Amino acid sequence: MDKNAKIFIAGRKGMVGSSIEKEFRKRGYANIIGLRSRDLDLKRQAEVEDYFEAECPEYVVLAAAKVGGIMANLQSPAEFIYDNLAIQNNVIHSSYKYKVKKLLFLASSCVYPRLSPQPMKEEYLLDGKVEPTNEGYAIAKIAGLKMCQMYNKQYDTNYISVMPCNIYGIGDNFDPEKSHVVAGLIRKFHEAKSGNKKFIQVWGTGNARRELMFNEDLADACLHLFENYSGNEFFNIGTGEDISIKNLAEVIKKVVGFEGYIKYDNTKPDGMPQKLMDVSKLKDAGWVYSTSLREGIKKTYEWYLKNYDNNDIRK
Repeated sequence: MDKNAKIFIAGRKGMVGSSIEKEFRKRGYANIIGLRSRDLDLKRQAEVEDYFEAECPEYVVLAAAKVGGIMANLQSPAEFIYDNLAIQNNVIHSSYKYKVKKLLFLASSCVYPRLSPQPMKEEYLLDGKVEPTNEGYAIAKIAGLKMCQMYNKQYDTNYISVMPCNIYGIGDNFDPEKSHVVAGLIRKFHEAKSGNKKFIQVWGTGNARRELMFNEDLADACLHLFENYSGNEFFNIGTGEDISIKNLAEVIKKVVGFEGYIKYDNTKPDGMPQKLMDVSKLKDAGWVYSTSLREGIKKTYEWYLKNYDNNDIRK
């Protein structure tokens, strides 16, 4: 890839998109474009096509998406399927229409069946029903992945897809209704510590297991594949290791320094029982993660302290 090539990162201001941009720039790619959603609504086909026609990007990273935890998915399933389908359809088709050389689409580990064998291999896709608590999001991401493959087959495009495990890190969303598990627990423990509370409450039994990756590692993996792989296969991106929500909560509790105890609300859903990725294909492609869970959570909490005030409002 030419270091001066124009690269459009859709979703460049989000946690994942911003970390990918940072990694690209660190490797010498300087011509990176992308607008905030208030300036470019990716759900609107005409706006997206006008942007592609005006900017003529050579490469595209599709990191834009409507995301959220279990609560957000349960409350707004129609928005999760519509918004994500619209974003994907517009960006992928415009990439084809305006002759983008290569596209990277970020799907999610939630595309796999709820009761998929563990660890989940790429070949298990569509072997069963997805997790009901994030069905809209999962179906949209499956559609995006398949759209990339079918455009490759019919139009000879060069679109690749990746399925990251649960991502957390610098720039995460700490909103109590929209955050994922790590950010949500960091906020809960921090507020409990600041308010001298005796306990915090966590959704579910705590027995569900999750594979977690620091966002800077995800960015490194995406760039590695972007530079080194072309084809119609897709890749799991993860650590190949998972942890129970109970043990995760204990790690975050220690990092934050909360001295109370934890209650689990068994009336709330756990989500998928386990989401562990088989990352052997990624290892064969020459990439492995480098940030330990404790180190990543420590960096995330340090960023949180610098960017949020005592009332948990972004500075």
